[in-house]
Amino acid sequence: MKAIVKEKSGYGNVALLDVQEPVCDSDSVKIEIKFTGICGTDLHIYHDTYKSNPPVILGHEFSGIITEVGKNVQRFQLGDKVTALPSTAVTCGSCIHCRTGNYMFCSKRKSLGSGVDGAFTKYVVVREDMVYRIPEHISLEEAALTEPLACAVKAIEELTPIHVGDTVLLSGPGPIGLICLALLVMKGCKVIVAGTTADASRLEIAKELGADVIVNVSEENLHEVIERETEFQGVDVAVECAGAGPSVSSCLRALKKRGAYIQVGIVGKEITIDYDTILFKQLQLVASYAHSIETWERVMNIWKQNKIRLQPIITHKLPLSQWKEAFEICEQKIGGKVLLSYDE
Repeated sequence: MKAIVKEKSGYGNVALLDVQEPVCDSDSVKIEIKFTGICGTDLHIYHDTYKSNPPVILGHEFSGIITEVGKNVQRFQLGDKVTALPSTAVTCGSCIHCRTGNYMFCSKRKSLGSGVDGAFTKYVVVREDMVYRIPEHISLEEAALTEPLACAVKAIEELTPIHVGDTVLLSGPGPIGLICLALLVMKGCKVIVAGTTADASRLEIAKELGADVIVNVSEENLHEVIERETEFQGVDVAVECAGAGPSVSSCLRALKKRGAYIQVGIVGKEITIDYDTILFKQLQLVASYAHSIETWERVMNIWKQNKIRLQPIITHKLPLSQWKEAFEICEQKIGGKVLLSYDE
């Protein structure tokens, strides 16, 4: 079978190669992958700015159909529509983080698509405990967004109270930002979405998802818009999804006194901010790092109850053989989520 493989460390070194089909053991299931989303992590691995374990098959946001079950597997059967929690491919299972469901902080952890072989291919084999069944009314395309949905749910639902009627600034309308927007709209918040001219197509998606105010910061003064929309009070919550120094500063400035700041984007370098703003406004700062077992249970309930609409975020679907074009679409911020599917 074909797979997109990070062959060795260093910039690039990614290729579409022939690889061995994985073997299903007694405690695992084999999943035929239908769609895999390209994540910023995949781009970072390509640029060698995120730790990976080459040679390794990339890709961790996926949906598929079970084609084989191990003899000890009890909860799944052939034909089940599923996804998997990719971050727990390898954990110690005994540290305080594993025992409380906060696996992301396990020092031994390895994830699908970076530490072990992932989903930019035809088949993946994963342990039964990593697998989650997707309701029939959820499309396989949307199901491939389960992992990024979990990241957004962690940020919006689990870290600080966000209430109906709150005014929220969301800075950075990438795929995670757009999913955060969908959750905020679902909660009944007034949402101001800020992006640059490079985000033009994504800002259009934000409108479709229900953003109340769209701000192109390359053309408009965000601070003036915030003053107008909040009667000079500032926003209740700022959600930083751009991972950029100017965005961080703008979010801190936009917040009202005693407001809440949620860091979602990865900046990737040291930045300079007016740190006293945090003190003098008495801001609450929280950081959202991926997800937990509790998050995934919440996400499954969201799917079951059909409470969220993510289809507008999916703007491109390409075959695996066109992975270079797909990566470039992501690099250029053209549209929302890009999915790859296996082509024979």
